[in-house]
Amino acid sequence: MRIDDELSPFTPGRDSLVTVGVFDGVHRGHAHLISRLIEDASALGKLSGVVTFREHPAELLDPDFRPRYITALCERVRLLRGLGVDFVALVTFDRELSTLRAVDFISLLRRHLRASGLVVGPDFAMGHRREGDVGTLSAMGREMGFSVTVVDPLREDGETVRSTVIREAVAAGDVAAASGLLGRRFALEGRVVKGAGRGRTLGIPTANLLVPEGMAVPGDGIYAAWAHVPDGPRMAAASIGTRPTFGETERSIEAFVLDFDGDLYGRNVRLEFVERLRDEERYDSIDALLKQIDLDVARTRSLLSGRRVGA
Repeated sequence: MRIDDELSPFTPGRDSLVTVGVFDGVHRGHAHLISRLIEDASALGKLSGVVTFREHPAELLDPDFRPRYITALCERVRLLRGLGVDFVALVTFDRELSTLRAVDFISLLRRHLRASGLVVGPDFAMGHRREGDVGTLSAMGREMGFSVTVVDPLREDGETVRSTVIREAVAAGDVAAASGLLGRRFALEGRVVKGAGRGRTLGIPTANLLVPEGMAVPGDGIYAAWAHVPDGPRMAAASIGTRPTFGETERSIEAFVLDFDGDLYGRNVRLEFVERLRDEERYDSIDALLKQIDLDVARTRSLLSGRRVGA
């Protein structure tokens, strides 16, 4: 079984408490749960660990599911480790794992990770057809000798902090709200590819980002952002949409990096979104568009001046 191969390299030196999930975004709600995991493990002299899936289980189970990941896998693992857990175990959610019974999943965690307990949220479930909800797992734990700790979810303004809520905020262009729930600014990273070259002709060269398929992308509009380029972070006015003034239909992500004239083609650039400035609009002339871009740049400078990157 593939999960055996993926868990076996860890084999911690002492018992552990673990949590299991996708943890897309590694948002404040996840941090709240993992903080309790670390606290409980430390009090018991055990290790704290996270078991996370490489992909969302729905990608396998639901043919209509289209992922919109908040964080790429490598960033998710980095952020999870940054929360202070002792280990992060990556497993592949394949067809075999999807049919595994909850009791067998627990047995794998006990054997490979010396897991003596789970720390989970109230909606957690594992095993075939989500048979292992917290009630079932608690009863199972009493028989098998492991603990199940249920942590109340983090709530803000009466709403539970969830990845779904963050994705909805991003899709609506409310990057400020998404950042508040994440506990850091929402960001996208992609490779700079050649575009039509129109921006350079107009004196506003833009970096056209090709982001990995399946990532959450903010709704169409103009945004103030920090662009992480090779020589450090720079202010940027980012445009997401179809460039209606030029009659185009293909959606793109472009960033006009302020005070930068280097060559970014082929490089990866990370855009850290701060605030949505306005809707994408169609202008009757190039001059009208250029005047609006000047306003966007001025507002971007005003918004970002005095603000720290990542804060």
